[in-house]
Amino acid sequence: MKLYIKNMVCSRCKMMVKAQLESMGHRPLSVDLGEVEIENELSKDQLLQLDTALKAVGFKLIDNKKSKTIEKIKNAIVELVHHSGNDLHTNLSAFITSKIHQDYHYLSNLFSEVEGTTIEKYFIHQRIEKAKELLVYDEMTISEIADQLGYSSVAYLSNQFKKITGFTPSYFKSLKENKRRNIEDL
Repeated sequence: MKLYIKNMVCSRCKMMVKAQLESMGHRPLSVDLGEVEIENELSKDQLLQLDTALKAVGFKLIDNKKSKTIEKIKNAIVELVHHSGNDLHTNLSAFITSKIHQDYHYLSNLFSEVEGTTIEKYFIHQRIEKAKELLVYDEMTISEIADQLGYSSVAYLSNQFKKITGFTPSYFKSLKENKRRNIEDL
C-alpha cells in the first residue's frame, strides 16, 4: 500500500515517519520524501490512527489526488534546491515534468489554484531559504552562493533576496542570527 505524507522534506523526516510506522506495527518497504510504501493494506481505523500519530510529530496523511500532486511538486522543488547537487540553471518546468510525468501547464494551474502562489514563486522562496542557510554558514561568498543557486548575477540574487526578506544578503550575513524558516512553513 502506498501512502502520501505531507511535510516530509528531509532525511530526518523520513526517519521519523519510518519510526512511527514501525512503532505501530507496520512494516515500511520504502520511505521517500512524501511517499511511503508499506507491506499490508490498512483499514480506515488504522489510517486514522496513523494520521493522528503523524500529526503529533508534524506530518499529515494526504488523501486526495490534487493534494498528492501538489506535495509531489513541492518535494521535487525541495529536492532540487536543498538535497541534490543538481544544476539550478536547469529549466524548472522540464525538471518538474520529468519528476511528476504530467503536463507542466496542468501542474502550474493546479499549484496556483490550490496554493495561491505560482510554482516559480515557491521555487524562488526555496532558493532564498537556501541562500540564507549558506549565508549563515559563512563559508561562501555572495558571488559563489549566487552561482550555486543558479542566479545570473549577484545583483539578481540581491534583488530577489531583498524583495522576500527585506534585507540585502550582505546585511543578512552581518546579522549572524538565524532568520531561516522551516521548509514546510513556506
